[in-house]
Amino acid sequence: MASPITTGTSLFSQSSLLFTLPLKPQFYSSKNLIQSSHRATGNAYTTSSWLSNRSSRLHRLNYRDREALKRGLSSVCFYKTNNSSNGKGSGLGWPILQRWDVPWEWYTVSLTSLACGLSFVLTGLIASAALPYLGVQIGELSLDEKAQILFFDQAFATAVVLATLYSITNRSEQNPDDVYRYDWRDPFSLQKGWLLWAVIGLIGALVTISLTGVAMSFLNGEPPQRETDALVRLLPLIGSSGVSTAYLVGITGVLAPVLEENVFRGFLMVALTKWVPTPISIIISAAVFSAAHLTPGEFPQLFILGAALGLSYAQTRNLLTPITIHAFWNSGVILLLTFLQIQGYDIKELLQVS
Repeated sequence: MASPITTGTSLFSQSSLLFTLPLKPQFYSSKNLIQSSHRATGNAYTTSSWLSNRSSRLHRLNYRDREALKRGLSSVCFYKTNNSSNGKGSGLGWPILQRWDVPWEWYTVSLTSLACGLSFVLTGLIASAALPYLGVQIGELSLDEKAQILFFDQAFATAVVLATLYSITNRSEQNPDDVYRYDWRDPFSLQKGWLLWAVIGLIGALVTISLTGVAMSFLNGEPPQRETDALVRLLPLIGSSGVSTAYLVGITGVLAPVLEENVFRGFLMVALTKWVPTPISIIISAAVFSAAHLTPGEFPQLFILGAALGLSYAQTRNLLTPITIHAFWNSGVILLLTFLQIQGYDIKELLQVS
């Protein structure tokens, strides 16, 4: 804007010369007066035309300057928007390459991870210590009652851990819309359909884990003995009754997926994208997810499942997607083993349990 102001000042100073020139009395003939009149009229017309043209040019310059300023501001705003999202909106249209706009600093992430781990351990210890004081003798309980105890224990742990997680990280005034997001709309959308991508992720996990199991069996020569994991501990309850099956499906198909997907995908995987690309955060969260189950022999299968859960969540930005995959995976295993138990198969032998 400095140029128009300077130009305007020079114009004003030039036009003011008409009124600041010294006047001297002179005598003119009629012919001279007529010629002078014509010259004055021509000069006035020329000056006014020059001023008009100059004003038009200044108007066009100002218009171009305003348009350039608008374009400049637009480009600056667009650039800042991309930066503020840590790469969100980039990735050439691939959602799994886009990062979240993470509002948490490293100390918040560290504190939340520690608090969730401690709360999970402490709830288990508190529940175990409280049962004798409540007059509950585990050895005297029926299988249905044991299944009921396990269900309420898992519900207690889920509620405490999620309350801890949300109280620290889920603040509506700072979290973007795609953090801890549950959206039931458009389940079959090609890009963001939570149910469509849950089916894709589940099929992909099944195929990959099956191929991994075949490869491990081929390399090891014979199927290894299964470790004592959560599924093995639940074997006495599988197929014992409809009540026990319902409680087991509630534990493995509802409570566990909601808890684990909020912690490992909704929090941990999202938080890691503040420092590493989304594919790397998927790998890290899948590794932590596998290690948290404390079964080293099942690490490859759990890692593949965790990676499928992470990829599906990165695609849809909707926690319903990994929760659905996790729920169908766990409850499907329970229902399949229950069916085989009812048909007379030895499920311990099928699972290579010693």
